Amino acid sequence: MDTKFNSPKGFGRILDHSFSLGKSNFAQFFTVFLIFMGPIFLLQAFIKLISGAAFFKGSGEGEFWFEQTIMSYEDTPANVLADLGIGLVSFISVFLYPLAFGAIMLMINHIRKNETYTLGQVLKEVFPRYGYLLASSFLFGLISFGSFFVPIFFISIVGIVGGLIHPVVGVILAILLILGMFVGVGYLLTRWSFYFGPVILGEETLGFSKSWKMTKSRVWALLGLYIVFFLIISSIVYSVEISLMLLLGNSVVVTLITGVVSLFTSMIFAVGYSVMYFDLKLRFEAEDLKSLISEYNVRP
Repeated sequence: MDTKFNSPKGFGRILDHSFSLGKSNFAQFFTVFLIFMGPIFLLQAFIKLISGAAFFKGSGEGEFWFEQTIMSYEDTPANVLADLGIGLVSFISVFLYPLAFGAIMLMINHIRKNETYTLGQVLKEVFPRYGYLLASSFLFGLISFGSFFVPIFFISIVGIVGGLIHPVVGVILAILLILGMFVGVGYLLTRWSFYFGPVILGEETLGFSKSWKMTKSRVWALLGLYIVFFLIISSIVYSVEISLMLLLGNSVVVTLITGVVSLFTSMIFAVGYSVMYFDLKLRFEAEDLKSLISEYNVRP
């Protein structure tokens, strides 16, 4: 086993291991997302091009270049069919993302075990699990939607009733309940979110029960890691996207470059998630081993 995987890691070491692993295997990891998700962004760019958007730099009416760049978004003709096409292509990506994510986890699992592998071999390994990956991901999506929708519906009712009593009461109740909702939903979704590992490794069909058991004593640390990855990825995406939009306006090149950035950030998250999962797996299996040893020792 790779020595970096053979001991439990704290918050900082997980981040450090994730980025060092992504850096040393960048070409292979990025190629996986390029294979599965690259065509999606190319199709979106092509649809945008044929709908009338400028290829390199969008330009609208105005005296100064900045004004022209901003107005390029207003002056681009509306095209319902193009918007529907881009939406459909984006929807297709939902079915491809689990394959890319699963391939990254399998590659890191091979690295963890010091096993040699090829990209073709990994792709052959991920396809037999595709149905389970898709089903579990769809179910997790429904759970996530319900986890937010039900509390928001309840908070809305409480806020309205509190507002009828006194506007300040309604606002205070809504704020407190929203904060509680984020904590509660964050806790539950973190407990269930590591379903993907057991499914791709063939340990469970859906993976939710094992995820719940594995995350028992690590919920807040894992939630903190999720927040850190979210902040890192968001800062990269928005800084690049806003800069390009201000420079080049509503152009096809902006769509292509932001697509590449999206592939890069998706790769970062996939690697980070995999490192988090295998750290959990190591801790969980160690606890199981300790339990078996203790049971053996107490036997007469």
